[in-house]
Amino acid sequence: MLRKQELRSAETRRDIVSAAGRLFAERGFDAVTMREIAGRAGCSHTAIYIHFKNKEALLHELSMPSLLELKQRMENILLHHDLSSEERLKGISREFIRFCLQNRTMYTIFFEAKSVRVDEERPVLPINQLRNGLFRLLQQALQDCLDGQRNDTLLTSARIFFFMIHGIVGTYTYSDETSEALMERLSPTFDEAVDTLLLGFRQQTALRQQTIQGGTTL
Repeated sequence: MLRKQELRSAETRRDIVSAAGRLFAERGFDAVTMREIAGRAGCSHTAIYIHFKNKEALLHELSMPSLLELKQRMENILLHHDLSSEERLKGISREFIRFCLQNRTMYTIFFEAKSVRVDEERPVLPINQLRNGLFRLLQQALQDCLDGQRNDTLLTSARIFFFMIHGIVGTYTYSDETSEALMERLSPTFDEAVDTLLLGFRQQTALRQQTIQGGTTL
């Protein structure tokens, strides 16, 4: 059985994480200080450092469990080889969008606070390693749909695809509709957006190949 001191310590830690989440959602990660988090949590500005070294540690505590769960769900969809590559891409895209809509108040914290470039191979922070891993899952699913696209153009296509998904989420960040209602109403539109982008990417690849072949024959 936990001693009273251990119970109080665990409760204080939960209060700090909860306070950090609320403040980050209200004002953004960069604007909030550790002292403010401690004040909202009801502990001293020195006591907070017993539990968390800095804001990055709090960001990790807040974000990693949810992002790891999202990663697992996306990986599970990619393992469904009975689905077509297009169906897998749509599936992980819908899963990503659903996750973001379910976590609208924390969406920018989960994906933007202390973020780095998506093509950075060895990010320092574990949260950025995970974020870039999520991007690579989307890139992998996209690559399966775009046979013949070169690595450099694939990264560009994956970035464009990522921008599209984040644009969808940003459109409904402040919607009064629930995430379930939005997904039910708009999933056909999301799928159509994927089809449209794939069509454009394939046409671009075909044009590049024609240009290369034409240049070779001259």
